[in-house]
Amino acid sequence: MKAFFAYFFISLVLLQSFSREVLLVDFALNQAAITARYCVNKARPALHCDGKCYFAKKARQQEERENKSAGPVKERLEMLPAAFAAWQSQPAQPVAPAATCYAALVPGHYTAPLGAVFRPPLG
Repeated sequence: MKAFFAYFFISLVLLQSFSREVLLVDFALNQAAITARYCVNKARPALHCDGKCYFAKKARQQEERENKSAGPVKERLEMLPAAFAAWQSQPAQPVAPAATCYAALVPGHYTAPLGAVFRPPLG
């Protein structure tokens, strides 16, 4: 069951990533039906539109949807260089070294004798 969900979600991500290619393949497979049903230049066959007007309209709609959904992300990415420049302009703050106490590591200061902690395996 986990494998099914994994393949399902992977396919959803791939369909979203390759949505333009899916639209192009759909147009290529159904070009005759699209030309007969949706083409606005059926009365002028000399233009050789063959449904390309419908494909261009669908591609433009998809581009608008992608731009609309990516709008906040683009705004954040455009603000990133200014935020980075402001961060770089701040002077570096010195870090004081922490006082280290090694007295607890001196032999004889352990709470248990070494023989009580480290024993060879019985065997």
